[in-house]
Amino acid sequence: MDRLTLSFSFLLTLHLSISGIISTATFTFLNKCDYTVWPAILSNAGFASLSTTGFVLLTGDSKTITAPTYWGGRVWARTFCTQNSTTGIFSCVTGDCSSGNIECSGNGATPPATLAEFKLDGYGGLDYFDVSVVDGYNLPMLVVPNGGSGVNCTATGCVDDLNGACPSELRVMSVDGKRSVACKSACEAFGTAEYCCKGAYASPDTCKASSYSEMFKKACPSAYSYAYDDKTSTFTCTSVSTDYTITFCASPNTSKKTWQGQNLTDSEGSDSYFGSLPQINDNNNNTMVYVGGADQSEISSSWSKCTHFKESHAIVSIVIAIWLLRHPFF
Repeated sequence: MDRLTLSFSFLLTLHLSISGIISTATFTFLNKCDYTVWPAILSNAGFASLSTTGFVLLTGDSKTITAPTYWGGRVWARTFCTQNSTTGIFSCVTGDCSSGNIECSGNGATPPATLAEFKLDGYGGLDYFDVSVVDGYNLPMLVVPNGGSGVNCTATGCVDDLNGACPSELRVMSVDGKRSVACKSACEAFGTAEYCCKGAYASPDTCKASSYSEMFKKACPSAYSYAYDDKTSTFTCTSVSTDYTITFCASPNTSKKTWQGQNLTDSEGSDSYFGSLPQINDNNNNTMVYVGGADQSEISSSWSKCTHFKESHAIVSIVIAIWLLRHPFF
């Protein structure tokens, strides 16, 4: 009896692990800025914190964090951070989480900050993700899914440097006052119900894009620019075997990318960062799926792993079925 129970438990655990119920996803953070950034992670309510909630990332460095496939939260990067030599308090000019330490420990970003938001293994077994400048902007960010699939499983982000072009009334200036280091949202700058989509404006019918949000949208067409900017800003991938690369300053000076099948070009007319990404042609809908910085051998490897996963899943399922037929009673 005990041996049969233990054998079945082992097979069931193996089955769940291979089927993705017990599995993980990875977030790889890459800093291509010419300055140090301090990425931060905040889990949504009801989800456990990841192994770190804040860390330092020097220029050119990367760091990979593992998350359970059923996870939700947001990530961002803090800039111009220092630690007070007297008090030891750590703080940042942009994106500060007010924890007093490099680890944010459950605190969110102080606006303005460019955000990437994730809900892994959500409705329909899909990952949902977006890049948002609803709370303002502090640096370029690009999110690239790796290994996933789907019509809308593609890179998104805000890769323009918007700080220089930020209207004076929205600017956050450097400590010395010489340059703009972040760009506030109209909500943060003015606090009105209309700009903040509150009160009488708290619905898709009454909250509309403002001239300020349209400025953000023009520069970053696939990013959220205001609260109800859903149609062109939410992306999905199959949850199983999808990992994500989050790049800060992915392509400085790249601008004016467009979305859904249009050409992605910068102000000089040359291909932007997105245009250089390897692509997989989806013959079913004639769209291109961007797969990040992988070369063609990596793409082939990803598809091979996916096929191997499905075969392994089927084999384990068959083994369990046969075992149950031969041992119908415990």
